Amino acid sequence: MLTRDFLQKADCKTAFGTIEESLLLTSEQRAASLNCTLSRRPDNSPVWIFGYGSLMWNPVFESEEVRPATLQGWHRAFCLRLTAGRGTLHQPGRMLALKEGGHTTGLAFRLPEEKLREELELLWKREMVTGCYLPTWCDLQLADGEVVTALVFVMNPQHPLFEEDTSHQVIAPLIASASGPLGTNAQYLFALDNELKNHGMKDDCIGDLVNYVQQWLQQNTSGPIGGEATA
Repeated sequence: MLTRDFLQKADCKTAFGTIEESLLLTSEQRAASLNCTLSRRPDNSPVWIFGYGSLMWNPVFESEEVRPATLQGWHRAFCLRLTAGRGTLHQPGRMLALKEGGHTTGLAFRLPEEKLREELELLWKREMVTGCYLPTWCDLQLADGEVVTALVFVMNPQHPLFEEDTSHQVIAPLIASASGPLGTNAQYLFALDNELKNHGMKDDCIGDLVNYVQQWLQQNTSGPIGGEATA
C-alpha cells in the first residue's frame, strides 16, 4: 500500500519492484528536477497539483484545498510501460500518463506554502522514480470558472518506457495480466473509473477500456475481477 510513511522510508531501487538501473533517477537528479521546475514557477501564486490518476484518491501529500478542474490540451492514455509497482519486467503492464490533445477532468490540490518543498519532494519521489514524466506548468480551469496555474505530470515521449500504441486491443490484455508489489494493474484502472464516477466526471476512453479489461478477465480467469487500488 502506498502511504506517506512508505514513501518517506522507501528506497526507490527496491520499494516498487525491480527497476532497470539505467532508468532510475538518483536522489540528486530528482532534487535537480524539482529545483528546475520551481525555478520556472510562473509567479508567487499558490502551487496547485493536477491529479488525474491515483493522486485523485490517494494523493499522500498534504493540501489545503481540493477542487474539480479541467485541463485543456491533454488527454489520459495508458502509454507508459509498467515494469514495477503494478507490473514486472517479465509481465509488464501499462500506467497512466497524459498525451497531447483533447482535455482531461481531474482534481486540483492547493499545497501549503509553508510546507511546499517537503510536499513536493514527496511527490517527486512518487512520480519521478525514472523521470518518465515531464513536470509542466499548465493552466487549469476550476469548476467555478477560475483559472489557476498547476503542476501537471505529462508523459515524456522521449522516455524509453513510452509506448505509442494505446489501442484497447493491445493494452487491455497487458493491464488485465500485470501485477506487482502495489497490486494488480487492473485494480488501478477500476479504481480510476470508480473515482471519476464518484466525482461525476466522464472519460469515455477509460470507461471503454474498463469494459475491454473486464471482458478479457471473464474469458481468461475464474476469480473476481473487482478490487481496490490505493496507488
